[in-house]
Amino acid sequence: MNIHEYQGKAILKSFGVRVQEGIVASTAEEAVEAAKKLKTEYNSDWVVVKAQIHAGGRGKGGGVKLAKNLDEVKEKAGQIIGMQLITPQTGPEGKLVSKVLIAQDVYYPGESETKEFYVSVLLDRAKGRNIVMYSTEGGMDIEEVAEHTPHLIFKEEVDPKVGLQGFQARKIAFNLGLSGDAFKDMTKFIAALYRAYDETDSSMFEINPVLKTSDNKILAVDAKVNLDDNALFRHKDYEAMRDTSEEDPTEVEASKSNLNYVKLDGNVGCMVNGAGLAMATMDIIKLAGGEPANFLDVGGTANAETVKAGFNIILSDPNVKAILINIFGGIVRCDRVAQGVIDAYKEIGNIPVPIIVRLQGTNAVEAKKLIDESGLKVYSAILLKEAAALVTKVLEEK
Repeated sequence: MNIHEYQGKAILKSFGVRVQEGIVASTAEEAVEAAKKLKTEYNSDWVVVKAQIHAGGRGKGGGVKLAKNLDEVKEKAGQIIGMQLITPQTGPEGKLVSKVLIAQDVYYPGESETKEFYVSVLLDRAKGRNIVMYSTEGGMDIEEVAEHTPHLIFKEEVDPKVGLQGFQARKIAFNLGLSGDAFKDMTKFIAALYRAYDETDSSMFEINPVLKTSDNKILAVDAKVNLDDNALFRHKDYEAMRDTSEEDPTEVEASKSNLNYVKLDGNVGCMVNGAGLAMATMDIIKLAGGEPANFLDVGGTANAETVKAGFNIILSDPNVKAILINIFGGIVRCDRVAQGVIDAYKEIGNIPVPIIVRLQGTNAVEAKKLIDESGLKVYSAILLKEAAALVTKVLEEK
């Protein structure tokens, strides 16, 4: 689950990570009041107005602006709130900005120069270990750094038996070229950041940039946080941070029915039980000359209600020209799924696209008989090859 920058910073702060202070605002007037408060509490004459959307690269799209006085705060907050912000991560359609973060100016003059770093904590799935990834090239797209100067990206593996050790935090600070008070502060920052990542059951904490201020303080200027959906039952307060307006409406609707759904750009909708089988089904659709319109895993308890919810979600996509239901009957019996398909079809009414149902496993023969004798416009198959041939047939007919 993605969360906004201001929410990520609140989590970091609760674990003792120093952050760029800020106040969220939904209107230009609220932004002005937030700027006044920052002036009083942190003596911040200038503030940064930052769009709050679930995407990076906001500055490139005009979603991050510096305001030098209250008039500029009102003007620039008014420009950003309500805009359709397009960044390299939003796609051409962009995202609607409904709130901004009014953040303190941390690039103040001092005895030493400021310096930006990149630090993230994430899971290396190949090694089954958490890693701290960091670079001296903060403030830039890490993908560009990796492509053009990969030697400037460092990785520190964390042994899950003992967690992040003190010498590792010191090694990171050393590799970033720090010394003195900044070195000490960075080691504390890294330790607190890793604890925040670990204890919140997150899948990623990305801080870009981490700033060394002119008085040698280390703080998070940005925060991109992804919380593990599967662990949210342990963090009800974090679950409340979910902003469904930032998500695809169809995916939100699917989650209400406990369906794992991801919208794609193709013309063949698919409904499958099991993530691995879903991936194989999408390959079959491609081989048959179609393009998958979605990833939809109904899990191991497919029934009439589940199938009906799946139908409604798939049919909400106007690009769908056919639906392939591919169920392996292990936990669930195929004949029960077949009856669920028939019941859901009758309850929904006239479904405007052909449906191919491939059932294999427990009671597959009985399931095929139920489908064939239902009198509905449903094609049945047992082998994947047969299902692929039927996909080709119905697409040619369309």
